[in-house]
Amino acid sequence: MRFSIRHYPLKTRMVLILGLIALLQTGALGLFALHHLSQSLQEQMGERALHVAKTIAAMPQIINAVDARDSSELQPLASLLARTSQARFVVIGDADGLRLAHPMPERLGLSMSEDDDDVLSPTLHQGLAQVTRAEGSLGRSMRARAPIWSIDGNRIIGIVSVGYLLDSVEALVDRYRLTLALVILAAFAFSVLTAIWFAGHFKKAIFGLEPEEIGRLFQERDATLQSVREGIIAINSQGQITTVNQAACRMLSLPQHTALIGTPIQQLFPDTRMLEVLTSDTPQFDQEVRVGDLQLIVNRLPLHQGNKVTGVVSSFRRKDELDLLSRKLTRIRQYADSLRSQAHEYSNKLHTIAGLIQIGATDEALNLIGQETRDHQALIHLLVEAVPDPILAGCLLGKYNRARELGLMLTIDPDSQMRDLPPELPREKLVSIIGNLLDNAFEATLSHGSTQPVITLSMTDLGDDLIFEIEDQGPGIPAETQQQIFAKGVTSKSEPGHGLGLHLVSTQLEQLGGTLTIEPGTSAGTRITIYIPKHPGGMHG
Repeated sequence: MRFSIRHYPLKTRMVLILGLIALLQTGALGLFALHHLSQSLQEQMGERALHVAKTIAAMPQIINAVDARDSSELQPLASLLARTSQARFVVIGDADGLRLAHPMPERLGLSMSEDDDDVLSPTLHQGLAQVTRAEGSLGRSMRARAPIWSIDGNRIIGIVSVGYLLDSVEALVDRYRLTLALVILAAFAFSVLTAIWFAGHFKKAIFGLEPEEIGRLFQERDATLQSVREGIIAINSQGQITTVNQAACRMLSLPQHTALIGTPIQQLFPDTRMLEVLTSDTPQFDQEVRVGDLQLIVNRLPLHQGNKVTGVVSSFRRKDELDLLSRKLTRIRQYADSLRSQAHEYSNKLHTIAGLIQIGATDEALNLIGQETRDHQALIHLLVEAVPDPILAGCLLGKYNRARELGLMLTIDPDSQMRDLPPELPREKLVSIIGNLLDNAFEATLSHGSTQPVITLSMTDLGDDLIFEIEDQGPGIPAETQQQIFAKGVTSKSEPGHGLGLHLVSTQLEQLGGTLTIEPGTSAGTRITIYIPKHPGGMHG
């Protein structure tokens, strides 16, 4: 089975790695220190041996005894000098390299070349003092040899060899080696404790996740960012881009997203409000922004680390996509309202007809069926002739049924005509305006308790404007409050959820470039007239 450190948790890995690094570092440094110490001690021992050897070779007593080949004098003198200088041995030989003094008396008279002939020659023949490390008759030693010159200094009459055994060096190195082992163990223990503390702190900072989990989460996050249809751009506290997905690059015609990382956001978008969010720490939602030819809906949120704002993320989508979705939802809602109203209305009619049949009033039941058929046929015929647009026609048919359901009558002027609807006019905004005004007219009429609960609608497409006129039988709107009713949240009702319809009408009408007037009704109530230009920017009444 192959060993892999990735199988272990991050804490174990950090302990192993830091401990191993400390072990290798202290071990390598220790070996280097021991080697350097051994070399230094041997060099110092060699220099000392050389100094002692030269000193002995220059002593007149030694020179005279060597010249006379007097071993009896040299032997005790060499022993004394060895003890005095703390040398392991002092060996003295004549000009031929024969021992005249030696710690082992049985070796007197024997040649010193048995220890090292290559070193004797330069010393005896050339007068060179040398330091060598060799295995001699007394063991491994650091020895120094110096020539003994005659009194007149004209000839070499002998040689002095002073040696210090390396056992003391090795013993000293052994003591340091033990100290080094203890230091290595202490460093290893310190590294392990440090690794445990640091790993715990690091794990806390990364929410207890393993590196592989972080990598997987990063890949998931990147895949998520690249898969969403919304554009996403994030900046750090310096205003530099840290994240941008492919949807943002495609939407804004930016370079490859990886090339934008680190770019100041103002370099790409000088008028960006992301820096405003960065300094104010206030999120911004559903802001309409124009970038070139694009109209975007933008959200901006600050990013926090503790109590500090560390960046801003902005998500945005093209407004025309949201408008398309809104258009589809508006159509579905209009169809649903129309079907619900028709189902409720016909359910009431069917119950009434069933009751008439049960009591035997068949003639009244037939009259009611005929009246219902005639009313719907007349309305459908009018809508087909006057309003060929299916969305607007469906909206009006739904509101007609809703009025019947509420006990009201929605009357459409038979002279109405709305055939010239511009193709570019957003149908969802048009039906939203008409639908909200009719709903408001229904509520006003019901709340007033009018004896003639009739709401009238007339429309014309003659000229440059589309004109819709809606008149109710409500209590009317005082002139001093006519402008206030279009403010968001303003309503005469106490129930929550009101006060949005007329505000929406005002907003959408402004987007279409239209206007609105409020007048008293013919007999009572209020008449609201709206003017929507067929071509925005043109003149309209």
